[in-house]
Amino acid sequence: MPGKILVVDDEVHIRMLLEQTLEELEDEYDVELLTAENGEEGLDCIREERPELVFLDIMMPYMNGYEVCQAVREEEELADVKIILLTAKGQEVDRKHGLELGAERYMTKPFDPDEILEVAKSILHLED
Repeated sequence: MPGKILVVDDEVHIRMLLEQTLEELEDEYDVELLTAENGEEGLDCIREERPELVFLDIMMPYMNGYEVCQAVREEEELADVKIILLTAKGQEVDRKHGLELGAERYMTKPFDPDEILEVAKSILHLED
């Protein structure tokens, strides 16, 4: 069953790189890719589109990724949304904080495109 993936990052080149990485899922599995440029826009998109998976940056304007993650976890109707924090903040304290807020995983930049693809396939239950 195809799903939706949302990429939320304020850096255009990161959004484009993630889109290029995930477009294989669009072609092979009819997954819909969505993007947002900041935390506020990302949270609005999550509420409207109900993506199954969100790749969420932490350091962004308007709302940071931690705030978005917390807001999503506080809304019962968004309980099924899986959040992957994807960030340059590689400290253990940051990782722990993200997971405590309800993120499914915490990945650091620079990321391995193959790992991103595998994580997305696993969470969306897509077959190889």
